[in-house]
Amino acid sequence: MKNTVLAKRYAKALFAVGKEDDSLDAFSEALQGLAEVLKDAEVEDALVNPVYPLDVRRKVMATLAGAVGGGEVMARFLELLVEKRRAGILAEVAEVFQAMVDEDRNRCRGTVVTAVEIDDELAGRIRETLEKITGKQVELSREVDPAIIGGMVARVGDLVLDGSIKTQLRGIKDSIKGRA
Repeated sequence: MKNTVLAKRYAKALFAVGKEDDSLDAFSEALQGLAEVLKDAEVEDALVNPVYPLDVRRKVMATLAGAVGGGEVMARFLELLVEKRRAGILAEVAEVFQAMVDEDRNRCRGTVVTAVEIDDELAGRIRETLEKITGKQVELSREVDPAIIGGMVARVGDLVLDGSIKTQLRGIKDSIKGRA
C-alpha cells in the first residue's frame, strides 16, 4: 500500500536537513541502499512486523544504517521511522527524496528502450536531445526489449517519445480498421 503523503513529509524534512548540512548526496546514497536492502522480505519484516519488540527493530535499523552510511542524522532519521512504525514506507521516502534532489539540481532520469543494444555514442546523442527538450540534465538508462521490433521509446518523467516500429504498425492497423 502506498503512503505517498507520509513519504513526502518525511522526505521533505530530511531534504531540508540535508540541504542545510550539504549532505544530500550522502542521504540519497544511504536511502537508495536501504531501499535496495528492503526488497528482501525478511529484512523488511524484521523492521515492520510488530511481533518483534521495538528494541530489536531499532537494533536491526541501526545495523543497516551503519552499513549504508549517511552519518548520525541519517541514523537518527531511520530510528525515528522505526519508532513511528513508518519503516515500511522507506522505499517511497527514498524515491521522493531522490526526486527532490534531482529537481534541486535541475536533473531528471530517463530511459531509452530499444530492440537491440545501442552503443555509447548513440546513447549520448539521445541524452543530448532529451536534455534540449527538457531543459534539464538527463541521466539515461538503457533497456533492451525485442518486442518493440525496431526504433526506440524514450521516457523522461511524463514525457514519452515513442518511435518504435511496434507502435507504428499498431497505428497503421488502426487506420486500416477505421476505413473498412
